[in-house]
Amino acid sequence: MKLPAFRTAQATSTLGPIDPTRKTALVAGILYLITFIASIPAVFLQAPVLNNANYIVSAGADAQVIFGASLDLVNALAAVGTAVALFWVVKRQNESFALGFVITRMFEAATIVIGVVCILAVVTLRQTSAAGANAATLVTVGQALVAVRNWTFTIGPSLMPALNALLLGTLMYRSRLVPRVLPAAGLIGAPLQISSVILMLFGISITIFQGIAVAPIFFWELSLGLWMAIKGFNRSAPLIVAITTEKRHEKSPLSPADLA
Repeated sequence: MKLPAFRTAQATSTLGPIDPTRKTALVAGILYLITFIASIPAVFLQAPVLNNANYIVSAGADAQVIFGASLDLVNALAAVGTAVALFWVVKRQNESFALGFVITRMFEAATIVIGVVCILAVVTLRQTSAAGANAATLVTVGQALVAVRNWTFTIGPSLMPALNALLLGTLMYRSRLVPRVLPAAGLIGAPLQISSVILMLFGISITIFQGIAVAPIFFWELSLGLWMAIKGFNRSAPLIVAITTEKRHEKSPLSPADLA
């Protein structure tokens, strides 16, 4: 069966060199970058309450702290968005790993939100209870809330990105959606970061090792976000070729009569 030449040309002209995953990569990349833009300033903005054990009975810097907590909320939502955006593409490589990636991203976001609630609770207690409550009791409560927030940071933004790197890194490495050096950094950094968190769980803090452990994960997520936002997925990757072919067939203007 041979398609009419003019019809084939018309179909090619109408469809053009489509890339049905370009918007997905762009959205996911931007969301990854938003997690960096939001999370890094948030740590510094919340420093007054995190570093001052007596913040709850001090003059405070509530507006600054609330802004930092708001950025953490943005970070949490963007983190979930990255998983939602990528799921329909990466599930074609391995649905179990893709679902695991979504779940770990959601878990990370949930722990971030818990930490935000703790910080906002400290601010609320400072504003409404400091005048009439026992100062020592307030300080104890404030320190407890900050301790909960710190542990959520350890379990969430410290541990979960390592698990994310194992899951999404494996998917990206096998599918070749991005240059393999990017997921390779995540796969190398993941066990280092997990080891660092385990040490922290047992009260062992090695600053140099923590810095070394987090560097590959930092590079992996930042470079992935930049690559997807600027370049998109590798169009020669088997996954993208398969998706593009399916979309072309779905959008083909040829009627059954044209194929006769």
